Amino acid sequence: MKQADFVLQTTSGAAIYFMTNLVLDTPAANAHAPAAERKHTASWSGVFSITLCVFALVASEFMPVSLLTPLAADLRVSEGQAGYGIAISGAFAVLTSLFISTLAGAINRKTLLLLLTGLMCVSGLVVGLASSYAVYMIGRALIGVVIGGFWSMSAAVAMRLVPPHSVPRALAVFNGGNALATVVAAPLGSYLGGIVGWRGAFFCLVPVALIVLAWQWISLPPMKAPPRVAASGSVFRLLKNWTVTLGMLAVGTFFMGQFMLFTYVRPFLETVTGVNVPQLSMILLVLGFAGFVGTVLIGGFLKKGMYRTLIVIPLFMAAIALALIAFGEWMAAVLVLLGVWGLVGTAAPVGWWAWLAKTLPKDAEAGGGLMVAVVQLSIALGSTIGGLLFDASGYRFTFMTSAALLLLAAVLAFLTARIERAKTA
Repeated sequence: MKQADFVLQTTSGAAIYFMTNLVLDTPAANAHAPAAERKHTASWSGVFSITLCVFALVASEFMPVSLLTPLAADLRVSEGQAGYGIAISGAFAVLTSLFISTLAGAINRKTLLLLLTGLMCVSGLVVGLASSYAVYMIGRALIGVVIGGFWSMSAAVAMRLVPPHSVPRALAVFNGGNALATVVAAPLGSYLGGIVGWRGAFFCLVPVALIVLAWQWISLPPMKAPPRVAASGSVFRLLKNWTVTLGMLAVGTFFMGQFMLFTYVRPFLETVTGVNVPQLSMILLVLGFAGFVGTVLIGGFLKKGMYRTLIVIPLFMAAIALALIAFGEWMAAVLVLLGVWGLVGTAAPVGWWAWLAKTLPKDAEAGGGLMVAVVQLSIALGSTIGGLLFDASGYRFTFMTSAALLLLAAVLAFLTARIERAKTA
């Protein structure tokens, strides 16, 4: 356990160092920064408050993955039914991402962010205190509302907090919080679940959310609502573009295949590989750390060939899904396979957001709302169908179906590339 604690602390420190250097260049560089950037320096505190919010939010969203077995046993449901907790959060995130701009109306965006952060606190309490499966699902639905609302506004919030030329840097910092949560959330959840139980693991997220709430209250400036709020139908008009339609299908199929397998990693590791709780925590830590490394490295691959990267990633993951079936009882092989899964799988969303910015440079905000809806709907479908297959047919058929979907995602990415090339030819 001491070794696990050391790795967690080292990884967290590395992530914070990486994110800080994205924002704060060398002293000499800052000395020559434009006046507009120096004037907005205080807003970086708001950026970091949002980054911590991202960490707590992503940790809350995927905490059930590492706690599926004890959670299901305590609530007296199957592991597949417990996995629906991720599905329902995804479903509510979809609905929220499509309609929050209309529902929020003229509410100040700082107030809206504070309300969403407060709702994240409530969700953690509801899940931790859940006396029944129904109450647990209500708590998961609440975190879905927060997920959809936050990610739909993330780009717009970054544009309010920093000068235009610093927006990409702010978004990179936001994604740093995502990457850090990916590294520590699953292994830390498993570790805490073994010490204080699955309920205690969820309760541990509440103080973090309260810190975020206080930090946002202090650091975020007032942000008036846009004078005109676009109708949700304007999001779907983007689908008239065949490049967008095929690309979104590729994104959706990719996330379905990914979460059909990833949601049920713990029961697979416990029943097939035969790991104990410390070993489980370390495997999940390796998976998360590899994901952080992949997020840092993928930029270079995207510059060399964006579509090639988006095609190769699901092909790698499909091969891994099939290899896990063949070598699932060999712990060393599983450790390597899941490490590679985390390396490429966690980095994939960065590639698809880069694709979105390139494909819809003038409609990035509307495209972002559509992307959030597609991703969350796909996570919901993947974890739900995966749960049905896992309960009915076991892990082999579940992982094979995941591999088939990932192969389809690669084909769709290839077709998207062909249409894009045909347009520019």
